[in-house]
Amino acid sequence: MQRVLGMDIHRTFAEVVFWEAGRLRPAGRIDMTRSGLEGFGRSLSKEDEVVIEATGNAMAVVRVLGPYVARVIIANPLQVKAIAHAHVKTDKIDAGVLASLRAAGFLPEVWIPDADTERLRRLVARRNQIVRHRTRIKNEIHAILQAHLIPPCPHADLFGRLGRSWLGRQALPDDEKAAIDRHLRELDRLAEDLELLDREIAEKVIEDPAVKRLLTITGVNIIVAAGLVAAIGDIGRFCSPQKLVSYVGLNPRVRQSGLGLAQHGRISKRGRSHARAMLVEAAWAASKAPGPLRSFFLRIRARRGHQVAAVAVARKLAVLCWHLLTRDADYQWARPALVANKLRAMELQAGQPARKGNKRGAAYAYNIKELRDREIDVARHAEQVYEQFVSRWQRRGPGKRRTGAARDERQ
Repeated sequence: MQRVLGMDIHRTFAEVVFWEAGRLRPAGRIDMTRSGLEGFGRSLSKEDEVVIEATGNAMAVVRVLGPYVARVIIANPLQVKAIAHAHVKTDKIDAGVLASLRAAGFLPEVWIPDADTERLRRLVARRNQIVRHRTRIKNEIHAILQAHLIPPCPHADLFGRLGRSWLGRQALPDDEKAAIDRHLRELDRLAEDLELLDREIAEKVIEDPAVKRLLTITGVNIIVAAGLVAAIGDIGRFCSPQKLVSYVGLNPRVRQSGLGLAQHGRISKRGRSHARAMLVEAAWAASKAPGPLRSFFLRIRARRGHQVAAVAVARKLAVLCWHLLTRDADYQWARPALVANKLRAMELQAGQPARKGNKRGAAYAYNIKELRDREIDVARHAEQVYEQFVSRWQRRGPGKRRTGAARDERQ
């Protein structure tokens, strides 16, 4: 008979509850170590299923217990909480809830990535941590200058060669100068780590067709494409572009009850926040380059402001990514020379040698101004076509009206 095991895992131990023949049976605690999990796994059968919640060490539990059971399932903790909210909460109750939900077929599961996707996710996450740490250090240096009434740096980059030379000439207390020197040394170390991570990411995705396909979109660079592929994983698990939009938290909140109209609010911000941030970053880049995405950005900005317009472009990029990956097609308005330049930059970032000799590669076309201008003209023509297309749109039906019930209530 099939058994379902619910595990409420912590840092050092896990509470285990068995579901068998419609009854729950507590099995005590096991140590959260590799040897402890392997010993527990040997006591299970190939027909058993194990259910855990998504935590920091959940993937390690999946890798250790996977060979011993039929399946290890990771549950979505937010949806589990919504389904099985309880005033009395203990580890045994939580483990029993997981087992009972799985046995009843109501368990909200989390997709488990393969080893390659999981490794790419870790690389992208580590890079994001380094970038955020670097930003914090730069902000601390700016705060020191502001606290001592130092005027803004006249050079474009405060942390470049000229900016650092200007920074060293400023009149600051000795302890503040020492703090700035420490921060600059930390920035140099982080720059080295960032370079190594960028190379690892490029080596990992250089042969990935999905990354190359996303690079055809204007505004998407190597890091954004690799991060999106890592977050999406298998595009087949999203049956529609709306599912992918919801996965990255770019769908609006909706509230509706009774006869009232649906009220749409801000974006939900659920799901993978890092993927959402990369889409917004790509949206800002796309809004500055000629093409239909820029026209869409300007149209939304005229009505709602630039922040809302950037989020709207990010949502459109998510929809566009779904269509490109699902149909195995490149972006229709891709600029070939720019795409070739991106691919060559990815090869160099991965450590491939520079090409020497008289034979020129496809990326050389990006250095020819006439070819670049020709591609930009095509993109501008596409932008004008989009503007003409949306100018013919007509509003369908009447504007927003209150329901009859609300109108009667006011009277």
